[in-house]
Amino acid sequence: MIRIVWGLGTAGTEKASFDEALAAANVHQYNLRELSSVIPASVSIDTSGTAPDLGPTGNALDAVLARKTSPPDTRAAAGLAWARSDDGPGIFYEAAGTDTESVRERLVHGVEHGCELRDMNPDIETKVVTAEPAAEQYSTAVVLAVYGESEPLL
Repeated sequence: MIRIVWGLGTAGTEKASFDEALAAANVHQYNLRELSSVIPASVSIDTSGTAPDLGPTGNALDAVLARKTSPPDTRAAAGLAWARSDDGPGIFYEAAGTDTESVRERLVHGVEHGCELRDMNPDIETKVVTAEPAAEQYSTAVVLAVYGESEPLL
């Protein structure tokens, strides 16, 4: 199963803001391994928003990651778009910025282009989240497509 999860964070540093956004999505205890964007055939997609327990702390978790961290007083928006062919395989596309609507537009255009390359004409789904500006705090928005369960690194 692939789970679409998301989170928002604000903190005094970029890294702390990112960590808080990952915590809101419940994937902060894992070492994330970023994947390109291909959806395998016959895998279900769940848009639950928050990940369940996916294994022990410190394990590796495979994910497609959309992320935007903005400086204080600046909005952060991130999103994923996805599409699948009739026989199952598909693609994700990630985009981020400071304007929610321009992120959504880039997602749709990007995934449409990816579908053209693969000779697919499926319905497109999107998820965009926006962290509003915070005074003297960095803002982070994340959307992840998390693949399966975590795996031990060693």
